Amino acid sequence: MRTELVSEPGDVRRPNEDFASVALPASGRGGVLIALDGVTPPVGPTGCLHSVPWFTARLGGALTELAVSLMDVPPAEVLSRAIARTAETHGEGCDLSHPRTPQATVVMARWSPETVEYLVLSDSALLVEAADGTVTAVLDERLSRLPRTSLATDALIDANLRNKEGGFFTAAADPSVAGRAVTGVLPRSAVRTLVALTDGATRWVEKFHEGGWGDCLTFVRKEGAQALVDRVRELERADAETRTYLRRAKTHDDATVVYAEL
Repeated sequence: MRTELVSEPGDVRRPNEDFASVALPASGRGGVLIALDGVTPPVGPTGCLHSVPWFTARLGGALTELAVSLMDVPPAEVLSRAIARTAETHGEGCDLSHPRTPQATVVMARWSPETVEYLVLSDSALLVEAADGTVTAVLDERLSRLPRTSLATDALIDANLRNKEGGFFTAAADPSVAGRAVTGVLPRSAVRTLVALTDGATRWVEKFHEGGWGDCLTFVRKEGAQALVDRVRELERADAETRTYLRRAKTHDDATVVYAEL
């Protein structure tokens, strides 16, 4: 088995809001990979005393521990329990009903000798390479399918779309949101490689069009996870003035890549 993990902040002056982990149970007969992308809130109140990095560290830590220790519990239920555990750590000073309470996207994959289970919530990605080399991108496309006009302002998003029916969902303080994730189970023999990417890394495909998802996985295998992030940074810098590809997006975003050859 080969694993590789890279996580880099978009701005070295700010904490990285992503979280990533790879865990191998003591039995040596399986494993888990996880990538979270903390949602940067707009300037203004969030109802919470804690930062996004505080939240992603705790949710990611809980999710990693539960995914490894409860191998017989489905991923959606594992995420639900991790969200509930994290919510309990906030304390009475936090309004967890606030639409901007700390939250994150989630990618999780877990394998055993028999199966590979996966879960994707919001706009991070999981690439799955089959035994024959075919690459499938597991995506939660609800956010990307929304009309651009509905995303015009933060107020509109919070009032109508964020963690609401007909909108999109992230892991925040409501454990039931885990049931909205894209999930599935594959035979272990059918999966050769897994790659989790936060949206700072998926820019290689989705914004800069350097190649498709299969090309992206091949690039990481041959050049390494750090090389993918470095290439994204080069493309971001080259587009910083013209905004041909970035448009209104931030120039640099936190970028995480988790690679596992099974």
